[in-house]
Amino acid sequence: MVEVRRNPPREITAGTVLRIVLVVLATALAVLLVYALRRPLTYLFVAGFLAIALARPVAFFERRMRRGLAIAVVYLLLIGIPVGLGALLIPPIVRSVADFANNVPHYVNDTKDFVDKNRTLRHLDRQYDITGKVEKEAGKLPGKAGAAASTLASIGGTLVSGIFAVVTILILTAFLLGSGAGWYEGFIALQPVDRRDRLRRVLDDSAGAISGYVAGALLQATVAGVTALIVLEILGVPFATALALIMGVFDLIPVIGATIGAVIIGVFTLFADFPTATIVWVVYSIVYQQFENSVIQPQIQKRTVNVNGFIIVVAVLFGSTLFGILGALTAIPIAASIQIAIREWWEYRAEQRAAGSAVSTAGDPTGGGGATATT
Repeated sequence: MVEVRRNPPREITAGTVLRIVLVVLATALAVLLVYALRRPLTYLFVAGFLAIALARPVAFFERRMRRGLAIAVVYLLLIGIPVGLGALLIPPIVRSVADFANNVPHYVNDTKDFVDKNRTLRHLDRQYDITGKVEKEAGKLPGKAGAAASTLASIGGTLVSGIFAVVTILILTAFLLGSGAGWYEGFIALQPVDRRDRLRRVLDDSAGAISGYVAGALLQATVAGVTALIVLEILGVPFATALALIMGVFDLIPVIGATIGAVIIGVFTLFADFPTATIVWVVYSIVYQQFENSVIQPQIQKRTVNVNGFIIVVAVLFGSTLFGILGALTAIPIAASIQIAIREWWEYRAEQRAAGSAVSTAGDPTGGGGATATT
């Protein structure tokens, strides 16, 4: 009978318990610290993302001028584009809102005339007084100026906070662009010699994936804006250029951006040529979004970040659920960077296994485990 010996239970000392408690407390404090600093950490993350995305344009201008001047030129372009878009978008929107407010009585009269000419609608109007209620609500519009002013004040406060965040991020990005290269080389120099080349390749490929993603997103948004401009011009919708810019800006947001932009423009078509323009726009939006999701976006992202389409969709869904719009915008390059790191780690492990097999074979020239026959 074989006797099975069991190892005695390991004694838990007070030092072990103390170490476990300290690790738990340190982890909890780290989580609380990250939560408390979530806003500046978000600023730093966005600044790092922008610095990586702007590194290639800065390098392009640096070939022709000093680095500081190259950063200034890139910043002028970065700030000038949103300012130009605002100059194109805000005046038409303000005029449209003002025209709509002035034409509300006209719309009410048209609705009343249309109801009076239709027997069924006329019967419903007599029964429920629809036009009377519409006229009553239209008459309240001038008296709601105070509420509108309060809303605008709230929006103004949010806008000031957003401007402060943008300025902070731009300042951090400028520091990263100016000193990031030195920090990058210093970090590489701290690594073991046998890992430097591989780590440099991972970081360079990840930076290339981020830059490629930004370039691809801008190209996709440009295609969406140009095609929307063509359709809106054909339909004769007012402010077609401004609306096309809105479409291009919202198309930068993965998955849902194009839909939001299409809905906003669809509202404008209601006042242009209803129902013809609205129906044509809805059909175009559905067809184009299917074409963009199945052809344009996969092809662009495949060439720029080299990530599988399924992974792109999953990454965007996870990122948007966890971190909102910021997560949706950065999910694809983060997924690409993780894929690059995993690939390099897998290759490193394969090289280690191959090296171990080579050492084992060198120690046993016969390859047979050293077994010999005896008589």
